[in-house]
Amino acid sequence: MSDIDNTNHMQLAKQQHKRLRLKNSLITLAFLALIAAAANVSIRYPILQDITANNSNSLSAPSKQLLNRLTSPVHITAYIKSGLPLRKQLSDLIDRYTRQKADVSLSFVDPSDQPEQIRALDIGTEGAVMVEYQGRSEKITFVNEYALSNTLLQLLSSEQHWLSFLSGHGERNPIGTANFDLGEFGKHLKQHHAIAQPLNLATLPAIPDNSSLLVIAAPTVTLLDKELELIRHYLQQGGNLLLLTEPDQTQLNLLLEQLGVQVLPGTVVDNKAKLYGIDNASFVVISTYKNPHAITKNLETMSLFPGAAALIPSADSTYKSVDLLSTTDQAWNETGTLAGVINYDASQGEKLGPLTLGLALTCNVANKKQRIVVMGDSDFLSNAYLNNVGNLDLGLRIVKWLTFDDNIIDIPARMAPDNRLNLTPMRIAIIGFGFLIILPLALLSAGLWIWRKRKRR
Repeated sequence: MSDIDNTNHMQLAKQQHKRLRLKNSLITLAFLALIAAAANVSIRYPILQDITANNSNSLSAPSKQLLNRLTSPVHITAYIKSGLPLRKQLSDLIDRYTRQKADVSLSFVDPSDQPEQIRALDIGTEGAVMVEYQGRSEKITFVNEYALSNTLLQLLSSEQHWLSFLSGHGERNPIGTANFDLGEFGKHLKQHHAIAQPLNLATLPAIPDNSSLLVIAAPTVTLLDKELELIRHYLQQGGNLLLLTEPDQTQLNLLLEQLGVQVLPGTVVDNKAKLYGIDNASFVVISTYKNPHAITKNLETMSLFPGAAALIPSADSTYKSVDLLSTTDQAWNETGTLAGVINYDASQGEKLGPLTLGLALTCNVANKKQRIVVMGDSDFLSNAYLNNVGNLDLGLRIVKWLTFDDNIIDIPARMAPDNRLNLTPMRIAIIGFGFLIILPLALLSAGLWIWRKRKRR
């Protein structure tokens, strides 16, 4: 082959290599462009699939049905300190709602950046979450799917209730500002479409027909016979009642007897309150709610009762009763002085716990279901103690149940499948022997065999 032929052949080979490189470059660019386009499409139109065994990363069917009923945007503001893991957990939860309803939005506010707003919203140091819908808002402190979905359900309801608070006998005032009054609770009731109004039966011939609930909050003066007769007539017509009493009060004994409720003498004390740093013997902390009831269902926060009386339902009462709040077995009703060292004394008529601080009563009266709640304490709703732990939440739950505004979404429990591996002692020994002895020896033997085979080459 001549030099000219060699030159032509080399030039032809170079051209072919150039075309080949150009072709490979174009294919690479097209492949990268395809990947970029696919990534862009996946961002714009994400496809999510929950592959967990119990769908723990998705909303339940009841929550999805609720979101489909919401016709307006939902805005959630979380007042949580920056850097806390709770922010990430909340974002993950709200993402599930956003995937079902695109106009559910979430924003974070550091409480230290907005001190005036925090005071106005009455948000404690632990933070809170405000949920807004159609100009109405609800505050929740413990956030999970159950709490958030039921808060949205409450915001969806626009029914208003009128609550009559008996007055004229030294009762706690629902619009009062003193420490022992219920003014703060009255403000929160208004935010939940419940209007609290004082009611003086000495000036009215009857309890108003538009009253969804009658509240008697620890009167210090005995009611007149005429007033008691009006209350009895109200109850005979199926009216709902919230009755708050205090230790050793006798003003409501006749009414309590009609309801089939006995109040034990003395003040409930509980030694376990010291575990929470409380030195006052008359303060009782309820941390668990054992009996199933709509009022306490999924209530995650403790409640504080400063000076409470123990209640006992009558066995022959026409009302069906459920214990709402029960103390520990270390509590008793102290009938003596609360100063100095106090001890349980059965000879003084004192009874060991668990003791009942709250009762929910139901009865079918006048062709409708009647609801009554009797509490052995009224201080837990007072201005001085309302914002302690879960007192406000408990109070609102009681009122909502009594006014039949307790519709809740029952979120089904999602139990993880049993992934435990139960092995007999023999199988455990075989696995241990295999991993600790047989497998290392097999790897060592294989290594030696490969080393010898290569060495012989």
